[in-house]
Amino acid sequence: MRWIDTLEAAAAEKLPEAVHRYFRQGSAGGVSVGEATAAWSAYRFRPRVLNDVSRVNLRTTVLGTPVDAPILVAPSTLHRMADPDGEVATARGVGAAGSVLGVSSNAGTTFADFGATGVPWWMQVYIVRNREITERMLDAAVAGGARAIVLTVDTPVVGRKEDEGETVWDLVQPGQLLANLPEGEWTDDDLEKADDLSPDAIGWLADRTGLPVVVKGVLRGDDAKRCADAGAAGVIVSNHGGRQLDGSIPTAQALPEVAEALAGTGTEIYVDGGIRRGEHILTALALGARAVFVGRPALWALTVGSAAGVTRLLTDLATELDHTLRLAGHPTPASLTPDLVTTRFTN
Repeated sequence: MRWIDTLEAAAAEKLPEAVHRYFRQGSAGGVSVGEATAAWSAYRFRPRVLNDVSRVNLRTTVLGTPVDAPILVAPSTLHRMADPDGEVATARGVGAAGSVLGVSSNAGTTFADFGATGVPWWMQVYIVRNREITERMLDAAVAGGARAIVLTVDTPVVGRKEDEGETVWDLVQPGQLLANLPEGEWTDDDLEKADDLSPDAIGWLADRTGLPVVVKGVLRGDDAKRCADAGAAGVIVSNHGGRQLDGSIPTAQALPEVAEALAGTGTEIYVDGGIRRGEHILTALALGARAVFVGRPALWALTVGSAAGVTRLLTDLATELDHTLRLAGHPTPASLTPDLVTTRFTN
C-alpha cells in the first residue's frame, strides 16, 4: 500500500475525533467531497511513444517563484491541532520539498513566525465586513514576506456542516487560531465574511499590497475571465474541498472550461480538490493547470510526521508524477497538451 494511502487512518488515531471529522468532512450531504477524487480517476490517457524521456524535469515557476515540482500546499486552518508547531512545521516541510505554502488568514501562527522559515508563501484572505481588519492583516502579511494574495471568493457565508456531538470549536485553545487577527474590539458582525464582493476587490487587494492576486474558488469559465479582466494574476479552480456549496461540480470537470476561457490571457491556472496520485496531477497539468494544490493530505502528513511528513508527501507525489510523465511520453510538464487525456469509455 502507498504510504500516502495510509495517512488519513494513521492521523485519525492521533487526532481527537472532532478534529479528524472537521478536517475530512464536506458540507451538507457530503456529495462534492465524496466525488472529488473519483472525478480525477475518471480520465483516461492517450500516451505518446517514441519520445525521449531519459531526462524528466519537474521544475517550474508559480507567479515567478521557482519550485521543484508543480505540487503546492493549499491554505487550511488549525495546523496547531495537527502538530504543536503548527504552520511553522508545515512551512519547514514545504521548504525542504522546494515548494510553496498557502497560508490561511485564520492561521494559528503569526505571518512573521513562519515567514522567518524562509519558505515562499502566499497569504489566503477572506475579506470580512469590517475592511479595517482585512487591511491590517494584509499589511502584516506583506511585512511577513508573503509573495501573493489568495482571495477566496466562494464563501459569502460558511457552508453548513452537519455535525453531531462535540465539534472542533469545543476543543480549540487560545493560540491555535487567528494569530494574525489585529488587536481591537471587534464584534461578530465585523468578522463575518463580506457578502458584497465584486471583481473590484481584486484591484483593491493588488493596490493595497503590491502583490499579485490569485482568486480561489472559481468553477466557471466566464467567472475566470471576469477575474482575469479585473487584474487577477491567477485563479485556483476549487470548490473549497467540498466544504461550501454541496453539489458543486468536481474541479476535475471544471478545469477544462476555465483553461479554455483563459487561453492566451497569461493568467496562471491552479487546481485543488481530491488530488491524491501522480496520475491525477498529470491529468490536471495536461488540462491546463500550471500546478496543483493539496490540502487534506498535507494535514494528514503533518499529523503523522510533522515537517518530515509534509516533505515526504510532496516528494512522493513528485516521484509519482515523474514516473507518469515518462510513461505518457513527456519529458516536462510544459510539454503536456489536453489531447493526452480523455474521459473514460462508456457504453
